[in-house]
Amino acid sequence: MVTAQRPAAVLAITGLLVALAYLGLCGLLFLRQRSLLYFPQPRSSDAAGERLALPMADGPPGSRVLVSVHRRLGPKALLYFGGNAEAVESQLPLLAAAFPEHSLYLMHYRGYGGSGGQPSEQALFADALALFDRVRVDHDRIAVLGRSLGSGVAVHLAARRALDRLVLVTPFDSIEAVASRQFPLVPVALLLRDKYRSWVDAPRVEAPTLLIAAERDEVIPRAHTDALLSHFRPGIASLVVLPVDGHNAVEGSPGYIPLLREFSGSRSAQ
Repeated sequence: MVTAQRPAAVLAITGLLVALAYLGLCGLLFLRQRSLLYFPQPRSSDAAGERLALPMADGPPGSRVLVSVHRRLGPKALLYFGGNAEAVESQLPLLAAAFPEHSLYLMHYRGYGGSGGQPSEQALFADALALFDRVRVDHDRIAVLGRSLGSGVAVHLAARRALDRLVLVTPFDSIEAVASRQFPLVPVALLLRDKYRSWVDAPRVEAPTLLIAAERDEVIPRAHTDALLSHFRPGIASLVVLPVDGHNAVEGSPGYIPLLREFSGSRSAQ
């Protein structure tokens, strides 16, 4: 009987250790999740041009969210929300070529590029709405482009404000779904704070919407882009898949700038 009890005790101890290790992993992921999602970039030492400072209503006195601005005459403006590890001012030359009739407003998320505070889903959503309302004072026609993580911000904004156009580059249905694919044994839905459920907001979007995906994307599998597309109302959204390999390869495609220019209705570069 003693011999029979010993293997059972070993199994019980082993099971307990495995359970503790699993709970430890879940706890670590819970505590560090935002450091795994957001990779703030410092303010570029050679950044030039105008910057707009938006006060943060929920932050300490004097806290500001910075926005890189490239102004043009006319009623059109483009708001840009970048990826989770992006220094957005690097996109100015490309966006200036792709949207030659638009003033450009590129938001530096909280903690990025000199902006105060710390990034979170609710903070980015609130700042996007504040930026739109500020830009709306000077521009009647506002388009929005969201790339990767920024696609979640863009969809949230488009569901709550009247846009001229919406462009989503390498978008997803939700961070929750993407993370669940990456960590299939972890209860992501219970642990994740910033879910970015774009599929929930997609049916509320009324602006003409263009989704752009890479043919092979190692970060956002194509299934997540297709799932998001399926949640827009009929006739609102279309998908273009560019023949490139890699999540960050879309902007290097020869067809990328012409595609953006055509969708935005731009006539020619200024």
